[in-house]
Amino acid sequence: MFRSAESNERAGGRAAGPALPVIASRWLALAAAPSFALMTALSAYGAGGDIICSAQDSPMLSGMVPMYLLMSLFHCGPWLRLLAREGHDARVSS
Repeated sequence: MFRSAESNERAGGRAAGPALPVIASRWLALAAAPSFALMTALSAYGAGGDIICSAQDSPMLSGMVPMYLLMSLFHCGPWLRLLAREGHDARVSS
């Protein structure tokens, strides 16, 4: 997708911006980590906990809470890339 835009730009043609699916996938990638973090908090401190997935007298760390926490950590990659890019741009422009 980007290669065609880059080749058009090099050939003197006007490069189009990223297509809607590319933009949507970037926003969805950024939305995953905060969504899982919110679900972690709701599962840990919400009313009733995760009654469906685990026994009622089980500790908080066995069930949906650690799963949501791990999913939130695994989906931090797009945020880390975004922060690294912004930090690099700030250092270059200074």
